[in-house]
Amino acid sequence: MADLNEEILAAVAQIFKALSHPTRIRILYLLSQGDRSVSEIAERLEMQQSAVSHQLSFLKNINLVKGRREGKTVYYAEADEHVMNLLGQAIDHARHGRSE
Repeated sequence: MADLNEEILAAVAQIFKALSHPTRIRILYLLSQGDRSVSEIAERLEMQQSAVSHQLSFLKNINLVKGRREGKTVYYAEADEHVMNLLGQAIDHARHGRSE
């Protein structure tokens, strides 16, 4: 536990904060299936683009998603396989708990 300094603890807390919001979970899950533009995400999640952009900004600031520009469109992708694995495990855990 000695290597869990304040910086690492704060980063871990940010990851769990990101995963504590249903919309961010939905966005990350969607991006786990492939890169998407803001408009594609908004359409799939039936949300306003401004709300999706706000959540993507949060996720990008803590390096969970990354963007790449193609012309006028920015495509977002998962940026951290570790967190995506953690998300997948949490989803599996939730499904397992419901099936019992």
